[in-house]
Amino acid sequence: MKAAPFAYHRPDTVAGAVSLLRDLGDDAKVLAGGQSLVPMLAMRLTHFDNLIDISRVPELCDIERRGDTVRIAAGTPHALVGMDDEVAEAVPLLTLATPYIGHFQIRTRGTLGGAIAHADPAAEYAAVALTLDAEIEAISTRGTRRIPAADFFTGLWETELAAGEILTAVTFPVWSGRTGFSVQEFARRHGDFAIAGATVAVALDDTDTVTRCGIGLLGLGSTPRRGTPAEQAVLGRPVGDVTPEEVGRLAVSTLDDIPADLQGGADYRRKVGATMVARAWLEATTEARHA
Repeated sequence: MKAAPFAYHRPDTVAGAVSLLRDLGDDAKVLAGGQSLVPMLAMRLTHFDNLIDISRVPELCDIERRGDTVRIAAGTPHALVGMDDEVAEAVPLLTLATPYIGHFQIRTRGTLGGAIAHADPAAEYAAVALTLDAEIEAISTRGTRRIPAADFFTGLWETELAAGEILTAVTFPVWSGRTGFSVQEFARRHGDFAIAGATVAVALDDTDTVTRCGIGLLGLGSTPRRGTPAEQAVLGRPVGDVTPEEVGRLAVSTLDDIPADLQGGADYRRKVGATMVARAWLEATTEARHA
């Protein structure tokens, strides 16, 4: 199928983009890499009278280390995020997550901001943002605001972005010290959406006691989720006293909206999710213990 007719706009500045979005209102949709929106338009699952293409806005493609954070502009392609040396050093969880995103063609065109704004529950970068307590930057003609990742995802493909706002950047904290990171997911084929997955970040002190932990969950709800019960259970405990199976079981213990579809039922996804968390926990803590 082909998309229904629409008017195409390509501003060259963020200010121009937000002005267009204000003027065109609900009849407009922002287009970044287009890896999610274009197929939906082509299959006529959605339609907008106007598309505002921000893929050529120079200020939206940038990676910058700012002290103990890394700010990544929303239009930065997945491929650039995945190959950037500064990201690999400062936010390794992003580097680990990138190869799981579709195929290299998608990673070349798709953008970090587009993936997070799309808010797919199986999106890797969204889970990383939650795991690391990232901050989302949004701008409109009313000004700029910053939204904690914990508050950003509100429902299936729904976010806290208000009418007229464009996601412009995501700022990720840099975890220092004895830290370890892992991304694990299971899909029918490489490049498919994950049936279930997990992102884990952990920090240990000199006695191998857990001082910080973040666990993100993919494909296990209507939004990306946090494995909060497991995070709380491991804090302050020697890592040797915590089994991966315990962490996996606790991470999914309170989930009550696990989807069921042709890829698997809710019970199946829960079991797979617990296994992915357990594997990611083991890998992350092993790395941290040897840091």
